[in-house]
Amino acid sequence: MKKSDSRCCGSGVCIINDAGECWCGQKWDGEKMVHMPLNLDEPQDEAMQVKHESKNDQA
Repeated sequence: MKKSDSRCCGSGVCIINDAGECWCGQKWDGEKMVHMPLNLDEPQDEAMQVKHESKNDQA
């Protein structure tokens, strides 16, 4: 069994990639795991892109 990552948030289920990103959405900031802020200005998929464009067209 692989030794647990010292960057784990304490849940015991962290899977952290080389970029310091965990599967749960947290990221290593150099000291601790932190939740990354959502960037709602950037559409995440095609459905969001359509909704975003429609909203801008109405403005």
